[in-house]
Amino acid sequence: MTDIRIDQLSQSTFQNKKNVTAKEKGTFGNVIKNAIKKVDKLENAADQSIVDMLQGKADIHETMVALQKSDISMRMFLAVRNKAIEAYREIMRMQF
Repeated sequence: MTDIRIDQLSQSTFQNKKNVTAKEKGTFGNVIKNAIKKVDKLENAADQSIVDMLQGKADIHETMVALQKSDISMRMFLAVRNKAIEAYREIMRMQF
């Protein structure tokens, strides 16, 4: 059996470092508010898609995709909310 070797490897670097920046910092409350707004926006889009489908303006496939996006975003938001509440309760049980 022969050995397989990889020679001449070098570390890659970013050519344009200006594009690699940290996201804007915000408070936990602002992050939650923005998440609620995004979930609400997807809910409204799903509702409008249902109305459009009933009026014959939209296809069933588009409506189902909008409904699934809304459902997934709501489930994800609820999972994050439940984890945050669980963490809060765990902190409250701590004894100092």
